[in-house]
Amino acid sequence: HSITFWLMGDLSHASAREIFVAAACVLAGFALLYTQARNLNLIVQGEDTAEHLGVNVERTKTLLLMMTSLIVAVAVSLAGIIGFVGIMVPHLMRLVFGSDHRLVLPVCALFGAAFLIVADTVARVVFAPAELPVGVVTALCGAPYFIFLLKRKKL
Repeated sequence: HSITFWLMGDLSHASAREIFVAAACVLAGFALLYTQARNLNLIVQGEDTAEHLGVNVERTKTLLLMMTSLIVAVAVSLAGIIGFVGIMVPHLMRLVFGSDHRLVLPVCALFGAAFLIVADTVARVVFAPAELPVGVVTALCGAPYFIFLLKRKKL
């Protein structure tokens, strides 16, 4: 039972201490990630352009990879694998807020968290007293959106 919930995502088994430690790690990682938002905006314009504008591209990419890996590792170790949030939310937020990473990074974090809270509430309430893994709900939302993205790219 617990392996199934971990593989499909579960937010109900973490203790307050685990949540506190995870939150501290995620916030620290996100703070460092956010310091690179300007550099990330420049890298999107092209690595050569970013280099000419003073960005150490390799250092920035390494730091971004390390901070993103830390955040993902902490989240997965606490809640399991919850699919589609990292695909769906950033695409939608870029459509609404544009591509400036100084805005998109915090907006994605907030909307991703809000989406996950809503999905977890649905997973707990819809089939009460039984409980679905939250990953089932996110997959039900994310799979159609992912198919939409794939079809849109082909046009």
